[in-house]
Amino acid sequence: MHDVFPGAKVHTARDYSSRRPRLDSVKRQLDWWAALGLLAVIASAAACKSAPPSKAIVEVGTVTIRAERAILTTELPGRTSAFLVAEIRPQVNGIIQKRLFEEGSDVKAGRTLYQIDPAPYKAAFDQAVAALAVAEAKVPSARSRVERYKDLVAIHAVGEQDYDDAVAALGTAEAGTASARAAAENARINLEYTPIKSPISGRIGRSSVTVGALVNAYQGNPLAVVQQLDPIYVDLVQSSAEILRLRRNMESGRLKQDKEAWSKVKLLLEDGTSYPPEGTLQFRDITVDPSTGSVTLRAVFPNPDNVLLPGMFVRAVVEEGVNDQALLVSQQGVSRDTKGNPVAMVVNEKDTVEQRLLEVDRAIGDKWLVTRGLAVGDRVIVEGLQRVRPGASVKVVPVDGGTE
Repeated sequence: MHDVFPGAKVHTARDYSSRRPRLDSVKRQLDWWAALGLLAVIASAAACKSAPPSKAIVEVGTVTIRAERAILTTELPGRTSAFLVAEIRPQVNGIIQKRLFEEGSDVKAGRTLYQIDPAPYKAAFDQAVAALAVAEAKVPSARSRVERYKDLVAIHAVGEQDYDDAVAALGTAEAGTASARAAAENARINLEYTPIKSPISGRIGRSSVTVGALVNAYQGNPLAVVQQLDPIYVDLVQSSAEILRLRRNMESGRLKQDKEAWSKVKLLLEDGTSYPPEGTLQFRDITVDPSTGSVTLRAVFPNPDNVLLPGMFVRAVVEEGVNDQALLVSQQGVSRDTKGNPVAMVVNEKDTVEQRLLEVDRAIGDKWLVTRGLAVGDRVIVEGLQRVRPGASVKVVPVDGGTE
């Protein structure tokens, strides 16, 4: 007999008969383990069937909503501007002879800042004074002639034409005097303009000219700028939409406005720190800027230490009004749904969880001001939100700030 496959080993019946006891032993072990596993499954099923189902109730922390008095404020962006600004310009032509201030220093009103060479204006003034004296000297003689001719013309000692000429000469002399007096006054004013003085008290900036520079009367470029910084203005910007919303809330009675408190303004600096002195709201503009849709409000703040400088960006906290029946809920009790809407979990009278869709107005401290979705007496879950779902039964545990 030949091999079917060359090199393959052929097993005989004798070989199989020698391995049969070993195979029977392995089979008996497998059957034993299978029976043992079956008994374990049966015992486990019986134990599960006999054990009662778990009915553990989740504990949640709640706060009870109640009406509170809330002061509503709004933050408005703004920039500072000087209370008074004076651009120093010459009122006569001339050469700058002296500069009498230090750049960046504080100056008082009336202080001389520049001195224009006064020599030509002093000469013009002296000349005008002399011309006035000449004109005034002609008046008495002309007046005496008129008085004499008046008596003589009555007796026909002089002709009426001579009298008329005398009256005309007197009028000319008096007019010449008035003209000379005006010229002298003009020369005096020009002479007084040669010292250039500060019209206001404040801080002066850099000088745009040096000694020896030629300046012209009422030139376009100022020689220097003086700014009064104490007090200082803060110009705020408020959107017209916010103004309309505030007006509706006032008309509906939701908000009450304290006129005295409304006029007080607090300030936040660029670095977020508070500016200690309070300011006063002066006025609200009546014109809406068409490019931004906003209205300008102006407040004035004391600035004794010159902390506020013109052009600084600030934020002002302005009181809008008082809501005596505000519904406030802790921010940790408000979450967002998949659409981004604010929602809260509320425990009803049956201690069952309900989900409420909310409308919130703003944050006041660590709470939300709720305008719709909650009512006085509602129990809002603030602790254990992750362990509950709408419809679940819970055990209520009041937290600090909540009442039952």
